[in-house]
Amino acid sequence: MEAYFCGGFGMLAEIFMMVSGACYGLLSSAGVFTVLVAVGLVPRFAGKTHTAKKIILFEEMVIFGTLVGCVLSVFSRYCMFGAWWQQRFPEYRSLLLGIGEVLQAVFGLFAGMFIGCLALAIAEMLDSIPILTRRVSFRHGIGMVILSIAVGKLCGSLVYFVTELHRTVAALGSALG
Repeated sequence: MEAYFCGGFGMLAEIFMMVSGACYGLLSSAGVFTVLVAVGLVPRFAGKTHTAKKIILFEEMVIFGTLVGCVLSVFSRYCMFGAWWQQRFPEYRSLLLGIGEVLQAVFGLFAGMFIGCLALAIAEMLDSIPILTRRVSFRHGIGMVILSIAVGKLCGSLVYFVTELHRTVAALGSALG
C-alpha cells in the first residue's frame, strides 16, 4: 500500500497531485476561452443571428457547456446515464437507443456547426500572421513554424484518441455487458 502513495510521501503527494491537476485544468480552460475571445466567436454568433441583446446568455451557455463537458469527461464513470437506465428499465431498451440516436444527431449537428465556425474564425485570424511576421521581423521559416504546430497538434490528438478512446470503449463495454 505504501508504494501507491509515492514511496511514503502519502498525503503530501496526494495534495501535490490535486493542486497540479487543478492548475493544469485552469490553464487549459483559460487557453480555450482565450481562443474563443481572440477569434470573437460569441459576438460573431450574436451578430449573425441578430440576437445581440442576448450575448450574455450566449457567453453563459459557452461556460456551461465547457463545465458540463469537463464533468462528463472527468467523472465519466459516474455519468453513464444510459447504462443506469438500461439496468433499471430493460424493457425500454429500444426507446433508449432511439432517444440516444436522436440526441447524438442533434449534438453532432451543433458540434459540427461550432467547429466549422471556429475553424473559419481561426482561418481569419491566420490572415494576421503576415502582419505579425513583418512587425517582429520574422522573415524565414514561418512555414516550418506553422507545419510544426500542425504536426504537434496531430500527434497530440492521435495519442489522446488512441488511449482515451480505448478506455472509453472498454468502460462502456463493461457497463453494458
